[in-house]
Amino acid sequence: MRLVARALGSFHPRTMPRMARLNYRREIAATSMLPFVLAPVEGGIAGVLVRTGFEGLVTEGKISEGMLNYIVAVVTASAAFANITSFVWVRASHGRDKIRFLVGALVTMSVLVIMIGLTPTTVMGLYLTAGATVLARVCWAGFLTMRSTVWGRNYPRAERGRLTGKLSTVQVSIVALLGLGLGAMMEWNPEARHVLLPLGAVIGCGGIYMWSRVRVRGREAFKRVERMDTGKDRPSFNPMSIVEVLRTDRKFAWFMLCMFLLGIGNLMVDAPLVIAVREEFGGGYAAGILVMATLPQAMMPLAIPFWARLLDKGHVVKFRAIHAWFFVAATLCLVVAFRFHLWPLVVVGVLIEGIAFGGGVLAWNLGHLDFAPAHKVAQYMGVHVTLTGVRGIIGPFAAVWLYETFKGALGVGGGSWVFVVCLVFAIAGSIGFVRLARLMGGDTVVREGPIEATPPSKARE
Repeated sequence: MRLVARALGSFHPRTMPRMARLNYRREIAATSMLPFVLAPVEGGIAGVLVRTGFEGLVTEGKISEGMLNYIVAVVTASAAFANITSFVWVRASHGRDKIRFLVGALVTMSVLVIMIGLTPTTVMGLYLTAGATVLARVCWAGFLTMRSTVWGRNYPRAERGRLTGKLSTVQVSIVALLGLGLGAMMEWNPEARHVLLPLGAVIGCGGIYMWSRVRVRGREAFKRVERMDTGKDRPSFNPMSIVEVLRTDRKFAWFMLCMFLLGIGNLMVDAPLVIAVREEFGGGYAAGILVMATLPQAMMPLAIPFWARLLDKGHVVKFRAIHAWFFVAATLCLVVAFRFHLWPLVVVGVLIEGIAFGGGVLAWNLGHLDFAPAHKVAQYMGVHVTLTGVRGIIGPFAAVWLYETFKGALGVGGGSWVFVVCLVFAIAGSIGFVRLARLMGGDTVVREGPIEATPPSKARE
């Protein structure tokens, strides 16, 4: 009981640095409600809702199984390829109030979740569900982009991993519980989504209100710096502007290459996993959501404190050189599980994946801050999430194509050979992080100083 009380007490605002307490209190309140909006469009949950919920259309001959599987790829990958719009969010919010943009994105997302909940189980409803899921994830990408900038301003580097780790723990814990409850309710009555999703969106509005009260430290000075930036450092609507950042910061470019290899391997896993669990093990709503969301996300709160301490100790490259191998282990388990039809090993694989996600949720949100100068944080985040979007466009669709190709050539069960391809990419990315960590040696992080109303050219000096 003392251990539980101590663990829960560590989330109290009084355990945080004094300067961060007020915003942390508001953020943690918001984070306890926003998962009600996020859960229905979380890749794994959305994929199961589509694959199982609209399977009747295949039986009725209204849509082919292959087409349904590709739509599963769309919704499971929507979180990743929606990030390609990040450069638009960065440019549109440049020199403007980040909180207002953030709140606007969340309000739009809530409306889209209500729409998903009200769509009928028809071919048109399937397309509307997929489209609304993608648009909702575009809004969440904008929220993540703005939130990263807010975190960079409000929380000190030495404490950032711990602070954001607490917030991430609350979010993933609630999403895991909501996924479990949603799966159970949908197993009982597939029509329950027509009530549960709109109700969740309404609850999420409380979180939006709490975010609207968050204040950015040095907000006006930061806005002045951005408005004075009229040169090459100014973000652009042109996605090719990311090339300039990568060209001028070669170490960050190599880091992004390693992230691309590891990330595309990870993104290729989800859609085939949803399909294979349904086709090879006969899993319904409950089993699918359990594997795709509940179990991995339940492991994340247990792993986040460890990963947060490791991230706070040094550069994100050294962190990734250790962390990436957990994804390799998880994918290896899936390879063996599907080759030998071992359901317990599927469970082990997703549990290890959940441990890896615990570190990934921190490093993905904060890693670019170890490279970015203070006045270019949004640009670096834009590069990072835009490249995530690129691999999100490629990976899941390539994975479903490989799944269908292997299944066509080898018969039922052959599609799971796609996980071997995922494993190769994960190993390549992990080796890349190890080599980059050795190359960088004793390099330290870029630590942000106070923002002053000086041109970026002076800040660079």
